Amino acid sequence: MDKRHPSSFQQLEKLGEGTYATVFKGRNGQTGAFVALKEIHLDSEEGTPSTAIREISLMKELKHENIVSLYDVIHTENKLMLVFEYMDKDLKKYMDSYHNPNGGPRGALDAPTIKSFMWQLMKGVAFCHDNRVLHRDLKPQNLLINNQGQLKLADFGLARAFGIPVNTFSNEVVTLWYRAPDVLLGSRTYNTSIDIWSAGCIMAEMFTGRPLFPGTTNEDQLLKIFRLMGTPSERSWPGISQFPEYKTTWPVYATQELRNLLPSVDAAGLGLLGQMLQMRPEMRCSAQQALQHPWFAEFQQREAARAGQQAAFR
Repeated sequence: MDKRHPSSFQQLEKLGEGTYATVFKGRNGQTGAFVALKEIHLDSEEGTPSTAIREISLMKELKHENIVSLYDVIHTENKLMLVFEYMDKDLKKYMDSYHNPNGGPRGALDAPTIKSFMWQLMKGVAFCHDNRVLHRDLKPQNLLINNQGQLKLADFGLARAFGIPVNTFSNEVVTLWYRAPDVLLGSRTYNTSIDIWSAGCIMAEMFTGRPLFPGTTNEDQLLKIFRLMGTPSERSWPGISQFPEYKTTWPVYATQELRNLLPSVDAAGLGLLGQMLQMRPEMRCSAQQALQHPWFAEFQQREAARAGQQAAFR
């Protein structure tokens, strides 16, 4: 059977539907293994959507244990089928169905699980950034989890390769709740720090079971951030008044303590979160710096031990 033909994959149930694609659970007819089939319907006039081309070209480059694998691309006259490794659920569904053995709010995960997921998330993000790729749409629905507890980044439809000097990007990226303040303010010269802000929002959400900043509009989103982080000014954020969405009429909020909002997070975890959720993009830590943070000490030791074993085998 021709591996490149859609009929070599059996379509099972629908997993989700997005703006330009439908995702199905599928089975490889030759091996019997489950796969995820992302079907993109092609418009005879428009051709292949730029999001699909971008996703395919980036996914071919990004091979990492915390990034979902693209196995194959099958092109027919009226559709494009991307064959991905199958993952059991996304982080949003995982949180919705999770029952914390220690009690706690609905949807909130236990600390060891959060730490494991954050370590894997930052490993995937660091790999993207080291390969000059911004994900630009990190949110629980785009983080996939399998039954072994592995977390992988998915949905690179909005991702962009970046170069030097910094390109001018669209500011209509990242789902509202996970969008960095600089992007909300209309910045078009953002960098890897926008993914770090999103990761910080996801970390807080795993602890509480609810989104940290569930805004309804761009303006509402900014105000929700200011209520917690304090309203920025030229003194706290030099140059802020130059942003297109800057307003002099914002209410002035004082900075709140993160620990009051997240009482279950230990001091080291709050320290890392504070480095990620910095209003000014240049103040946010990088993904590599996050991986060096003391909060991840046990994972750093485990990785060092594994590296030591591999060196001994050489």
